[in-house]
Amino acid sequence: MAPTLVTAHARRWWMAVTAVIENLLFSAVLLGWGSLLIMLKSEGFYAYLCHEPENRTNSSVDGNTMDVVIRMNGWLICKEQDEMLNLAFTVGSFLLSAITLPLGIVMDKYGPRKLRLLGSACFSVSCILIAYGASNPDSLSVLIFIALSLNGFGGMCMTFTSLTLPNMFGDLRSTFIALMIGSYASSAVTFPGVKVIYDLGVTFITILLVWAACSGLVFINCFFNWPLEPFPGPEDMDYTVKIKFSWLGFDHKITGKQFYKQVTTVGRRLSVGNSMKQHPKELATQEGNKLCLSTVDLEVKCQPQAEETPSFMRSIFSPIFMLSLVTMCVTQLRLIFYMGAMNGILEALVDGNLDTVGKMNVVSLYTSIFGVLQLLCLLTAPVIGYIMDWKLKECDDGSKEDDEKEPSKDGKQPKKRDRQIQKITNAMRAFVFTNLLLVGFGVTCLIPNLPLQIISFILHTVVRGFIHSGVGGLYAAVYPSTQFGSLTGMQSLISALFALLQQPLFMAMMGPLEGDPLWVNVGLLGLSMLGFCLPLYLIYFRQQLQRQKKQKEEDASLFVKINGSNTQEAFI
Repeated sequence: MAPTLVTAHARRWWMAVTAVIENLLFSAVLLGWGSLLIMLKSEGFYAYLCHEPENRTNSSVDGNTMDVVIRMNGWLICKEQDEMLNLAFTVGSFLLSAITLPLGIVMDKYGPRKLRLLGSACFSVSCILIAYGASNPDSLSVLIFIALSLNGFGGMCMTFTSLTLPNMFGDLRSTFIALMIGSYASSAVTFPGVKVIYDLGVTFITILLVWAACSGLVFINCFFNWPLEPFPGPEDMDYTVKIKFSWLGFDHKITGKQFYKQVTTVGRRLSVGNSMKQHPKELATQEGNKLCLSTVDLEVKCQPQAEETPSFMRSIFSPIFMLSLVTMCVTQLRLIFYMGAMNGILEALVDGNLDTVGKMNVVSLYTSIFGVLQLLCLLTAPVIGYIMDWKLKECDDGSKEDDEKEPSKDGKQPKKRDRQIQKITNAMRAFVFTNLLLVGFGVTCLIPNLPLQIISFILHTVVRGFIHSGVGGLYAAVYPSTQFGSLTGMQSLISALFALLQQPLFMAMMGPLEGDPLWVNVGLLGLSMLGFCLPLYLIYFRQQLQRQKKQKEEDASLFVKINGSNTQEAFI
């Protein structure tokens, strides 16, 4: 049976720790495709597409008149095999981004539990299908398409559902969002780790079956610990209304929007029933209907708060979301182009005195270094989350309890920061920092020095973790928690489509530019400057909020002069 939100809140630390581990092992593992590709070739997937020529040699350095035949673990490998396997990877990796929008809409409506159960089941099935295909690759290689599709879908389900869990951590929400995204980005090291086990002699089928069983543990963990209801945002959980029942002589605090609505409904039913709905104003003016008046007022005051929540379409066309799309599209294109063209870039930088085998060894070494550095996403992503959560605990949460605290020695109430303004300020700093790192990455790419590319690897990895964490924290801070999944899905889909431009850029580099990425990198560096549009707008938006806050303070001062008190309570 699914636990309640109260039970889930008590288990939130267990859920957070297991979610990080599960993301690391089961989310975007397809990003480590290079290692999986080697294992699939070693197991003979689509090896039947390769044919031995009549004049052949197994050596890569013999005469020019003989065709070279390369075998891996006894299976032939060839260009046709690479094309087919990469097509399967394209299908699976596309689902990692394209499926985010429908997943976000479903999750916002039905909560994360069902999607997480479905995702873990799909991942298990994908591992079993790959293992089954490896048992007879000559006949079952086609299963790799279905398996990688399920793998991408299941991984994204687990990634997306884990992004709602930080709602349980209040002021640390952005930090935990960054931790979840960091574990997602670091899952690229999973297949390289699996390859190490494979190289030690463990059979491919055994590894996949054990992996499928571990994914079953994710299903069990979700079944017993994740609630049916969506996780409410901190604003919803901390929502407090204070009402003074002067005619009863005591104060009662109503906490939570749902409980607030229930109290209103119960009060209405205990009064005069349905007639109250038809003529609430007439009943409010009658004597002896004070309890009816209180419930009417409560109901009326609930409605404007519901109207304050912006619609999904209004959020989509808001300047902050549109500029975040520009930032994400530019950054994604920059990062994905580098990943796709990395081998070609490294080959162009290798010492020309080395032979082909030597160049390939150097490129392989640097590629391995790049793969290991992906773990930096897990270590550095919480940094941007910490920036997003900076000094939020010192902010005014809007409750009246803060006003009741003892004044300072000079007789004045200590001033607290405005929470919304602080969130916008933190987001502005986070995006300025991230964009500076992106520009630094673009500069290092322009310098034709091979050892310097290690700095490029580090900046690439850090920016990849920072940009996703920053955007996730911004959406969590600005938009309602019920729209987080849909907005994140829309952003992922649009940025993934824009990132497809990396293919024509790659073709231009390999064709007219003859393998030289200089002018492509110069163009992308200039395009990266568009990322500063978002923090510039956040500065303008923060100034607007500051003016609104100042106006409210002036109105509050006027209220005190007229009424002699700053206490705003509903008297019954």
